[in-house]
Amino acid sequence: MDVLDWLLDGDPAIRWQVLRDLVDAPADQVAAERARVETEGWGARLLALRDRDGQWDGGACFPGRIADDWRAGIEHDFSDSQPWTSTLPTLVLLRDLGLEPSSPAARTTTALVVANCRWEHDGQAFFDGEVDACINGRTLSVGACFGADVDALAARLLADQLDDGGWNCWTEHGATVSSFDSTINVLEGLLEYELSGGTVAVSAARRRGEEYLLERQLFRRRSTGEVPAPRWLQLSWPPRWHYDVLRALDHLRRTGAPPDPRVAEAVQVVRDKRRPDGTWALENTHPGETWFELEDGDGRPSRWNTLRAMRVLDWYDQRLSVRA
Repeated sequence: MDVLDWLLDGDPAIRWQVLRDLVDAPADQVAAERARVETEGWGARLLALRDRDGQWDGGACFPGRIADDWRAGIEHDFSDSQPWTSTLPTLVLLRDLGLEPSSPAARTTTALVVANCRWEHDGQAFFDGEVDACINGRTLSVGACFGADVDALAARLLADQLDDGGWNCWTEHGATVSSFDSTINVLEGLLEYELSGGTVAVSAARRRGEEYLLERQLFRRRSTGEVPAPRWLQLSWPPRWHYDVLRALDHLRRTGAPPDPRVAEAVQVVRDKRRPDGTWALENTHPGETWFELEDGDGRPSRWNTLRAMRVLDWYDQRLSVRA
């Protein structure tokens, strides 16, 4: 089967993005396919799992049963895996699937989350965020996407930006050097906020954060050129809070800026992972409890990675041809 036909044989969440990003279909056809995310496939399944109060699994970032344990003094070790069934990761996934923000399900869910969802950290309102930059970046992204008031959260993330241009979830514990994982989560949130027309000026901070990644060719230490985390070169879906080069490239593509010459090596990493059949594999599924799987497992062809890799390469190659 042709790769585009294979992609279009997938879930509506895949199809509408293929139509928009790879086929250049008419806007009304893209919109009609995107609308199906609310009522069919993965999007509809996730929405059907929502609690009546608008949350998923009774918690903001961790399932309610884990929050109850914490309040009782019972600690959980998430060094190897963590659950992905609570409200934040589910909302992030719905955003990535393309749930239309103006849809009845999105509007209802957002209103219920505003009214009922509180952070396990200290009971803060969901769209006010908490103390963790990774969490706050993803919260900003879903709040901006689905129309919540996240102006204060955007301002807070600007104040949390470190001197080197990025962010680190361990800042509250004294960290002064940025993290790739934290930075990509915040950058995606700032871009979503910017595209939504937010009132806080975030574009300069976003570009500083992108420069932090570009100075390191998206995956190397600035000081030595070493690759500190091999998983950054492995293509994951969903990415959760984790960084990888395809996630970074797809973010830069979405900004609308032309490719910076410093992404060339990361682009080649992605290009070299293309399989003989024209697809890209899932390489590094992040462990943890999920509602259901969206791919067939590591080592198997991945529609999500194929879609994202193809549109990144189109962005890079088309810009280069125009420049030439």
